[in-house]
Amino acid sequence: MKFPYEWQIGWRYTRAGKRTTGNGFISFIALVSMSGIALGVAALIVVLSVMNGFQKEVRDRMLSVLAHVEIFSPTGSMPNWQLTAQEARQNKEVIGAAPYVEAQALLTRQDAVSGVALRGVEPTLEPQVSDIGREMKGGKLTDLVPGDFGIVLGADLATNLGVQVNDKITLVAPEGTITPAGMLPRLKQFTVVGIFESGHYEYDSTLALINIKDAQALFRLPAPTGVRLRLTDMQRAPEVAHQLARSLSGDLYIRDWTQQNKTWFSAVQIEKRMMFIILTLIIAVAAFNLVSSLVMTVTNKQADIAILRTLGAQPGSIMKIFVVQGVTIGFVGTATGVALGCLIAWSIPWLVPMIEHLIGVQFLPPSVYFISELPSELIPADVARIGIIAFAMSALATLYPSWRGAKVRPAEALRYE
Repeated sequence: MKFPYEWQIGWRYTRAGKRTTGNGFISFIALVSMSGIALGVAALIVVLSVMNGFQKEVRDRMLSVLAHVEIFSPTGSMPNWQLTAQEARQNKEVIGAAPYVEAQALLTRQDAVSGVALRGVEPTLEPQVSDIGREMKGGKLTDLVPGDFGIVLGADLATNLGVQVNDKITLVAPEGTITPAGMLPRLKQFTVVGIFESGHYEYDSTLALINIKDAQALFRLPAPTGVRLRLTDMQRAPEVAHQLARSLSGDLYIRDWTQQNKTWFSAVQIEKRMMFIILTLIIAVAAFNLVSSLVMTVTNKQADIAILRTLGAQPGSIMKIFVVQGVTIGFVGTATGVALGCLIAWSIPWLVPMIEHLIGVQFLPPSVYFISELPSELIPADVARIGIIAFAMSALATLYPSWRGAKVRPAEALRYE
């Protein structure tokens, strides 16, 4: 297959050659431009992959405790929770449903006092909506037997209170009984039957679980607070919540996990967006290097341009030559950067531990960071967006030098040749 002469000349200017004076230097500058684009693209892919990995790790730890969607009644109790759960399951995205009671209380043992988010759960149904049953360090979730007033604590909460499995603790409910001496808080002794560890300090230090029947008796509720749901795809939780709001009967409130952690995830999105912009500037610098490379090529090749013009080449053909050269540099640099970035991002789970083992230093010590391994999640959409932006910037960088080359006048260029 024979390519147009503009393409052939543009590719020849891109690669190093020894026949034409200065062409080797010009090609070296082109190589530097390629390397700059490749490094910028690779750095952007690796950084975003690591940020995606951290976000996924924290999100998974959160959702091992939280439900994807919660449905509750404004009255504080939902007598027909079975009907609501049945209606919710008609949505093909819902794969699990369980009732719950939500309240706040104080846990005390000797001099230790800690405020907790108290959740009443049904031990047989809870595994459908959370992973707490698989994260037990001691005891079992099924040990929450109605009437025995057992309690399951987060690992950090148990440490703060200084309790272990089978120890006794006192729960102080915010509701009380009015007596002539004043209001007396409602107290109840519980036995620690299990300890869980989700890996997320916010929940390991503040969450306590009891049987839903015990919670209803303690807080004098006629029915559960609401229903918690698990979905096939957690990312579609806002969309499914809107669908359920239209399909469920009754006056109900619906919230998804993105609303419960809105501040944190908004901060992560802003951080990713700012990091994307900052690292895109690296690619922009490489694109400016490409401009200087092509301008130097145009200056060096003025005699060649003049000869081509005298042979009948049009200004548009001259412009095509340098566009082909710039686009080739941009394409090769972008493709190399995408390949290198994907390879590094894919290798991070085993590459970083190997480097830590070789130099004897741990980058994320467990005593300081609650995520002690460097996670990575390569999202194809991010890679495609980075590649398209890098290639577009390099293509735009070719316009001015190409236009300048098309404006070269043959008579002036050959005057001193």
